[in-house]
Amino acid sequence: MSLARWQSMWRQLGAPDVDEELFRRLVACYSEPHRKYHTMQHLNECFEHLERVRSFAEKAGEIELALWFHDAIYDTRRADNEERSAEWARESVVSAGLSSDQASRIYQLVIATKHDAVPAAGDAAILVDIDLAILGSDEARYDEYEVQVREEYSWIPEPLFRQERRRILEEFANRQSIYSTEYFQVEYESQARNNIARSLARL
Repeated sequence: MSLARWQSMWRQLGAPDVDEELFRRLVACYSEPHRKYHTMQHLNECFEHLERVRSFAEKAGEIELALWFHDAIYDTRRADNEERSAEWARESVVSAGLSSDQASRIYQLVIATKHDAVPAAGDAAILVDIDLAILGSDEARYDEYEVQVREEYSWIPEPLFRQERRRILEEFANRQSIYSTEYFQVEYESQARNNIARSLARL
């Protein structure tokens, strides 16, 4: 993600000014040394997926900004990362001179990445499917992702990590569909289920 694209996104959203320092702060967040998966690699993969489904979105610019913030605050020892990231997003949107409605929608998009409920439809469904696209990646990338996640939670003892990881993966496996949008169901559902089955077999 380049500064030029960051500037273009804000202009498309209607912002009178672009905060370039915020861009640098977010890049710094995704570059924190304790991160192994929730990094610029993940963020750039999300943007690549967004380009493939942009035409299906109602407000693609808002999805793009929500992606920037969805893992902006990431502390594996806390359970409120999404809420704190969403609040930062809302404050930033208001500070940029955009409407409270836009700020509220972007806040809700970031909150949707908690994955505690399946989004019904619309831009939230697209955003969440983008965030979960890693589950349907090729085996090599998926296995790399699994290693990266374990490294982020290296402070958790192995038996406890395996127990919690199994719980999370089983929740996805037990869904009628892992993805909410037709595009991701067609492109990634089968591979995601294969990857999750391989992970569960290892656990």
